[in-house]
Amino acid sequence: MSDLCKWLHEHLELLPLISFPFRLEHLPRNGIYFFYEHGETWGHSGSMPRIVRIGTHRGWNFRKRIAEHYLLDHRKMDFSVDKPKPSDRSVFRLNIGRALLNQREDEYLQIWDKDFIKRENRVRYGRLRDIDKEKEIEFEITRILRQNFSFRFIELDVQQKRMGREGLESALIGTAAHCNLCKPSSRWLGNYSPKKQIRESGLWLVQHLKAHEINEEDKRIILNAINKR
Repeated sequence: MSDLCKWLHEHLELLPLISFPFRLEHLPRNGIYFFYEHGETWGHSGSMPRIVRIGTHRGWNFRKRIAEHYLLDHRKMDFSVDKPKPSDRSVFRLNIGRALLNQREDEYLQIWDKDFIKRENRVRYGRLRDIDKEKEIEFEITRILRQNFSFRFIELDVQQKRMGREGLESALIGTAAHCNLCKPSSRWLGNYSPKKQIRESGLWLVQHLKAHEINEEDKRIILNAINKR
C-alpha cells in the first residue's frame, strides 16, 4: 500500500506545481487535481510534499472547480441570508472553515455546516446567519488557500473513468488514504477538523477513503496523462 503511494507521489513530481496566482485558461477542461499544503511532507523519506486532497468534477468544469476553491470570482462574496456562501459550492473550502471554527471552539460551526444552496435551509436557518462573520471566515479561507496550497493535475476527458466508486479518483484517494507512512504534521490545520475522517486520514476528504488502491491499468492511465504534459 505504501509502495503505491510512493509511486504516485514520485510520478506526479514530473508535473508542474501550480500556485496562486495562475491563469484559468492554462488549465484543462477535464481532469483530476492533487493539492499540496505548505508544511506537509510525505513519509517515504526526505521532504517531498504530501498530497492532502484529490478531486475531480462533472462535465467540462475542471476550471470552474479550481476557481470555486480559490474563489477567483469575487462577485461570489456578495452574498446574503438569501444566497449561499462560497463554501457551500466547495466542500474543500467548507472543510477548511469547519477546522478554523472548531479550532476556535466557535459555536457558529453549527450554522456554518448548513448548506444554504438548499432553499429549505435558507428559509429555516437564514435568520440565524451572521453574514459579516461568514464573510470574515470566507476571506480567511481564501487567504489560506492562496498562500498555503498548490496543485498538480492530470487530464482525463471521460467522466466515467474519473468519477464514482470505480473511477480513477476513488482509487487515487484510496491509495493516499491507505498509506501508513504519509501522516499529517502536528501543525496541520486539519487536525482541528470536526470530521474524524479528515483527522485520521490526513486528507481534506471524507469520501472514498476506503476505496481500493490504484492497479496496473490505473498506473498506465496516469503515466499516459503525465506523458501528455
